[in-house]
Amino acid sequence: MKRSKRTCLLASIILAGIATLSTVPASGAARARAARTISGADSAHLHLLHQDESLLFEEGKATGVLPGRMSAQLTVAQQYSGTCTIYTNGGSVTGHGVATPHGTGRFQSFKGTLTITGGTGRFRGAHGRTGLYGTFDRRTFSLVIQTTGNISY
Repeated sequence: MKRSKRTCLLASIILAGIATLSTVPASGAARARAARTISGADSAHLHLLHQDESLLFEEGKATGVLPGRMSAQLTVAQQYSGTCTIYTNGGSVTGHGVATPHGTGRFQSFKGTLTITGGTGRFRGAHGRTGLYGTFDRRTFSLVIQTTGNISY
């Protein structure tokens, strides 16, 4: 290759490198990711791991738009409240729910909202608010939880 062609090629490579560097923020932070939204429903069948008075620690399988394993801590009172995390192959999603129970028999249904408060992995920065529904077995303390709505991350 002739010297002028090499010089021209080298200058092109340097200019391309400068152009690339100029697109990186001065702070060195990574470029922002485009927001994504998941719409749909999930279900989880949870069983009791252990209990501390009215605080229940549960876990089980989750299916739906975020399949994986769910763990939850639930306070059983006039109103149910608690936190849950779904662990998937791509990361986890965490939220806090509040629901009102209905019924006085062995099975109580409940209805409320789940606020998504964060995530890890590909779900880092997850947020949203979904419907929260399900049933609670007062004899075995098992739960069936269903959520429906949108989660952005």
